[in-house]
Amino acid sequence: MDQPITIIGAGIVGICCALSLQERGQRVRLIDRGAPGQEASFGNAGVISPWSIVPQAVPGIWRDIPGMLLNPSGPLTVQPRVWAKMIPWGLRFLSHASERATRSTADAMEILCTPSVTLFRRHLEGTGHENLVADSYYVHAFRDASKARLSDLGYAIRREKGADMDLLGAQALQQLEPALSPAFKAAIIIKGQARARSPGRIAQVLAEKVADQGGEILRTEITAITRAETGGWLLQRAGEDIPARQVILSAGVWSAELLKPLGLSVPLLSERGYHVEFPKADLRLQNSIMDVDAKIVASAMEGGIRVAGSSEFAAIDAPPNQRKKTLLARQAKAMLPDLDASDMRFWLGRRPSFPDSLPALGKIEQAPGLFAAFGHSHYGLMMAPKTGELVADIVTDVVPNLDLAPFDPQRF
Repeated sequence: MDQPITIIGAGIVGICCALSLQERGQRVRLIDRGAPGQEASFGNAGVISPWSIVPQAVPGIWRDIPGMLLNPSGPLTVQPRVWAKMIPWGLRFLSHASERATRSTADAMEILCTPSVTLFRRHLEGTGHENLVADSYYVHAFRDASKARLSDLGYAIRREKGADMDLLGAQALQQLEPALSPAFKAAIIIKGQARARSPGRIAQVLAEKVADQGGEILRTEITAITRAETGGWLLQRAGEDIPARQVILSAGVWSAELLKPLGLSVPLLSERGYHVEFPKADLRLQNSIMDVDAKIVASAMEGGIRVAGSSEFAAIDAPPNQRKKTLLARQAKAMLPDLDASDMRFWLGRRPSFPDSLPALGKIEQAPGLFAAFGHSHYGLMMAPKTGELVADIVTDVVPNLDLAPFDPQRF
């Protein structure tokens, strides 16, 4: 019998690849060192946004970066061990910070983000857990009302592409979200969104669906990918190697190290994100809310109120930065003054980030039978379902009627 298509990495992207392959009649095997879906996307803010199509690199960001780095309470940290990699990565990042590049990247992001809500609901259909995705607005809250401008490039791009948005003043914002601090004087409301009540549970439920449909889920650590003498690949681990004819590499930030022995180098960095979660919050949030100044997002989860944010470039194995815990707790209270902060939980995850905010998807030409599905940066949860569809098409020799050049693994 033919070998199953093997997916290295059972995060939300790998799980969605498996589901889409099964929809196309393919046998699949998911491999991960940990439980499915419990790494980067487990701890995000839960925003499922068709309109999160504006990249990190935007015009003028170069003026903000020094202040973010020098401010101890700022949203950006770079640990000393990674500066040697960070400088060339940062120069690539800034090369994308023109209006033309921002608009071009937004066009590519639109391909992956637009169907996110619909596809998640389709995957969850019949599982009994359809309520894990809830309708929501995305509320961008501003303390300085003069900065809430629908004419700014990011909002202009969204509006041009069809987003339904409103500008609210302080009173209307308080009516919408009474728990929010009155220090916020305006908000831009992006409609047509959804939020995950528990990103980790969604991944768990969908992994169980893969298994129920005959997929194999193997918990082991793959330490290397090598070419097999008879064709295809050998996946090395402690013990017996695993043969595989076709392999989808969806191991997040760990993907770069697995490619190196094959002579393939990609500018992928570990951009760590943190969250704090308050199980006894005792307040209600209707929507996902971004504090635009602090660059954090608050959302109601099954486990309480979660406040997520921060970008910290660090080595994969670096210990958690405890200062982030203190900072996020303080920012959460400033955002939600009545928050009960007792029994607060603290979490760290590692985003796989490319400098152009786009993932690597598709064939790796130098390595026939090896496919990329990694590097989704801040957008992994919402990009995962469409990534799964596109990668499943490519692996099964179906040519998508889309320009996928922006996601080419060889573009760097």
